[in-house]
Amino acid sequence: MAGLHRIVLWLARLMALLGGAVLLVLILMTCISIVGRALNSLMHSGLVTSLAPGFAAWAIEAGLGAIPGDFELVEAGMAFCIFAFLPYCTVTGGHASVDVFTNFLPRGANRVLEVLIAGLFAAVLVLIAVQLNAGMARKISSGQTTLLLQFPVWWAYAACLVGAVATALVGVYVAFVRLYELLTGRVILPNAVGADH
Repeated sequence: MAGLHRIVLWLARLMALLGGAVLLVLILMTCISIVGRALNSLMHSGLVTSLAPGFAAWAIEAGLGAIPGDFELVEAGMAFCIFAFLPYCTVTGGHASVDVFTNFLPRGANRVLEVLIAGLFAAVLVLIAVQLNAGMARKISSGQTTLLLQFPVWWAYAACLVGAVATALVGVYVAFVRLYELLTGRVILPNAVGADH
């Protein structure tokens, strides 16, 4: 069990690191695009065109401006990031939880609830991965592309599917571990981290 837990934790951390790297690239790209858009507006301003018309024309001709398709890239990249962070959140018990009523239940009842919730969550995660795969297949067959960059929409679906499958695998693992914990009394995974009131 410990070896499998290390593998699942490694997968979850790898996905989180990939998601973090993509998020950093998106942040950098967004900042560059915002600065480029602002400088492009400045080059079109009356002040710059009257003081340095040649420089303004050169800068605009050189392509100074927003990164083309930045919104499309952010949309696809953020979808991947969300799915990339889910496995780590799932295996560490980092999802939001409401424990208003369960605090009054005995520990045994809470453990049974943890098993039921983990099983339901795993089923939903598998369903999301299956439906995302079906959606990707439809996008491949339709040949749909993005408006500006013209990259196939299914590429974003494929990137998200990697995270969705990893999350589904982690979710199924967590469900089995919660059942194992209930049957043996051992604690392997952390309890859900709720808000402190």
